Amino acid sequence: MKTEREKMLAGEKYFINDPELVEIRYRTRELVDVFNGLAPRAVEEKENVQRQIFGVMGQGVHIEKPMRIDYGVNTVLGDNVFINYNFTLLDCCPVTIGDNVFIAPNVQIYTACHPIDTEERKKHIGFAKPITIGNDVWIGGNCILLPGVSIGDGCTIGAGSLVAKSIPANTLAVGSPCKVVREL
Repeated sequence: MKTEREKMLAGEKYFINDPELVEIRYRTRELVDVFNGLAPRAVEEKENVQRQIFGVMGQGVHIEKPMRIDYGVNTVLGDNVFINYNFTLLDCCPVTIGDNVFIAPNVQIYTACHPIDTEERKKHIGFAKPITIGNDVWIGGNCILLPGVSIGDGCTIGAGSLVAKSIPANTLAVGSPCKVVREL
């Protein structure tokens, strides 16, 4: 029989308030609070805390404060990733962020879903869908990435976009909902 964590990672329905999941969220939020409280010049300390938060973290990762992270351990960050202020990450399912990715301020990445059925919601049932961001991607300010999307290599996502469907590689996509406007 699968644990609630295994169900969550597999994109199946799971009990959100399972003790193991609650404990992971508490641990992550405590680490995020430590990170958010560090001085701007405390570069080594910030990197050490980031490496405790994320499942995998490449080299040359820079994250501005503040950030809010749900699990952290379900996220892979590639090399040379820059994440600007007010980053929110709900990584109930795997999130993969490639190399050379720039994420502007106020970007929100959501893998979490909740049932439309109110009786299931009352029971704290959730499910999730993974998100993948390819290499050499720039995500503009105030973008929201919804569960299950992939953004291909070399994309630029315009500021304020709501990414509800996957975006093919080497394109410029903007809007709400986000749509490809041209190839790059």
